[in-house]
Amino acid sequence: MSAWVDRILREFPPDLARLWIAADPDAVLLDERILAGLRTRGFEVLPFEDPIAFRAEYEERYRQAWDRGEEGRALSLVLHLRSAEPDALPWDYLRQARTVHLSLANLFPSLSYGVVRQVAAEHLDALFDAHAKHAFQSLGEAATKAFILTHVFRLAPHLIGRGVDLWRELLRLHHRDLVLPPVLIEHMARIIGANDAFTGLPINELLSSKSSTLRCVQDAWYRYLKDLGVTGSRIAEATPPGHGVRIAIDFAHPDIRGLVDSMFLDGTLHPLAVHYLPADLPATVSKSIAIGIVKDPAALRNLVVDGLKALVETLPTTEAKHRDWGAFARRFGEALARFHSLDTARAQGLKEDVAQLQRLADERLLAWMTEHYAVLPSLPAANAPAMVHQIPRFLALRRNAAEPRVALLVFDGLALDQWVQIREAVTARAPRFAFAEGACFAWLPTLTAVSRQALFAGLRPREFADSLETTHREPALWSRFWQDQGLRPGEVLYRKGVRRADQLDALGVALANPGVQVAGIVVDTIDEIVHGAILGKRGIASQIASWCESGFVDGLFALLLDQGFQVYLTADHGNCEAVGIGRPNQGVIAETRGERVRVYRSAVLRAESAAQFPGTFSLEVPAWSRDFLPLFAAGRTAFVTSGEALVSHGGCSIEEVIVPFVKVSDGR
Repeated sequence: MSAWVDRILREFPPDLARLWIAADPDAVLLDERILAGLRTRGFEVLPFEDPIAFRAEYEERYRQAWDRGEEGRALSLVLHLRSAEPDALPWDYLRQARTVHLSLANLFPSLSYGVVRQVAAEHLDALFDAHAKHAFQSLGEAATKAFILTHVFRLAPHLIGRGVDLWRELLRLHHRDLVLPPVLIEHMARIIGANDAFTGLPINELLSSKSSTLRCVQDAWYRYLKDLGVTGSRIAEATPPGHGVRIAIDFAHPDIRGLVDSMFLDGTLHPLAVHYLPADLPATVSKSIAIGIVKDPAALRNLVVDGLKALVETLPTTEAKHRDWGAFARRFGEALARFHSLDTARAQGLKEDVAQLQRLADERLLAWMTEHYAVLPSLPAANAPAMVHQIPRFLALRRNAAEPRVALLVFDGLALDQWVQIREAVTARAPRFAFAEGACFAWLPTLTAVSRQALFAGLRPREFADSLETTHREPALWSRFWQDQGLRPGEVLYRKGVRRADQLDALGVALANPGVQVAGIVVDTIDEIVHGAILGKRGIASQIASWCESGFVDGLFALLLDQGFQVYLTADHGNCEAVGIGRPNQGVIAETRGERVRVYRSAVLRAESAAQFPGTFSLEVPAWSRDFLPLFAAGRTAFVTSGEALVSHGGCSIEEVIVPFVKVSDGR
């Protein structure tokens, strides 16, 4: 346990009180490691947003059991208040509860509060250690920025004097998926931009946007090869339309080369399919560019092999953060997409390597989720959603930050590897688009009626327990969320069943209404393909390729962007290949094709089914209602006829649980 987590947990000694109030204006408590630590001590944390809803939940799920002398859902409950003072709370809460005041100003007294409050929770432990070791006097705003850059992000903008220095730090920053707070980006851009060597470079954009940086690096790589006399065609990417700044990068420099090699391996950068390679290239040069070029199909296979090995070596542990799993799942998706692009003979030879990685990833993820999944719903959504039900809240915050028209595209059933395929096909057809890519967790079980409803409602499953077996309430739940944010019903659009290019004209008419401020659109093509798949995920990849050729996806993106919408894309769940182990004799499922999970209303029936199928398992998630009792199929199996192969969803595999969350923008 880190010193930072221990410092916060010391504020909550066990057995001291049943009800606690955390006055926490900076959301210090909403760190997944702190929340996990509280859970191990018997605490649950609930946000105080609606006093009526909180009182109902508190009375039903906690106080009544405590009054009977029972443990209830938790030994203690922490009422989390995003305010410095709890005075606005009902008097009976204040009388019963023990109050804890948490503030970054008090926890980091030597640093500028205005700067520290912009640092993401995941970096506060490193900052806490540095503060204890190095902050011996009060620091002003500029000194605090330098302190955080040095001790947390290992960045020293005053030492960035050459192109190699700049690109080394940019590549290191984005390869690790580090996101600098805007206040630090502005500070660095001002210092770096004062150097004449970087005149004309969009430093602020390169520091803040991974996608912009990668587009520059990708373009620089192809021009670097061209200068060496290497010609070819771009894999998964069209020739850029001449936008942006053309830069030169010293790819031969060892500091740059190591980072770029890693990015080619994990699919962040795309190699060049070589048409001509000069015979007189020096051996050292040929070796240095080898990983960024594909000379024949065998070379692409080798790239997949090396990528799989790198993934095995970087599997997150049970102590990892949820963002570590998101980053890993995205790299895993890139590798799977490359694997599915291989010809049948070469892919066949790698099937067992892929299956082994899937088994390792699923086992590790399940172990992690057993300890950490229950805390994900409580994490803040200001910077990025951790779970799909937090996406509406994130979009509401973006609307308040000068993105008035927002569109959410939900590609039902889209796994990360299938998103990679769509992204590459769209980029080849329409290079105008840029993608800022992330990932978030679906709701378990990964069924449409559970996870997609949570996504559109902005709620946890127990908060719409009466409709967990249907999706008919989605339009009303979506509209109600936005009405709670101050919009009128006519300003909120919901459409589903959008899947063909000939439907875009009608959708465009609806979106052209200037009164529409928020659009939620369900694209269910992938789910339809998945449930009709007979040739596994490789067969699905072929069907997705044909669908993308129709122009629907790039046409949908263009329609929304041209109407002035900020466009975000996600999925309610992914999908995976599975093999049947037989059908239980009892129980009901939430979806006809939800073969990877059975949901029971009786613990006895669930136990009977579990006894029939060794290896099946259940999880306890507080956000489920009491009578919502899922039983998950073991590994990559399904509750269908024994030996039957299919592609499905509902379970806990990495391909089902972690889904894309992408901002689509116009990169012209």
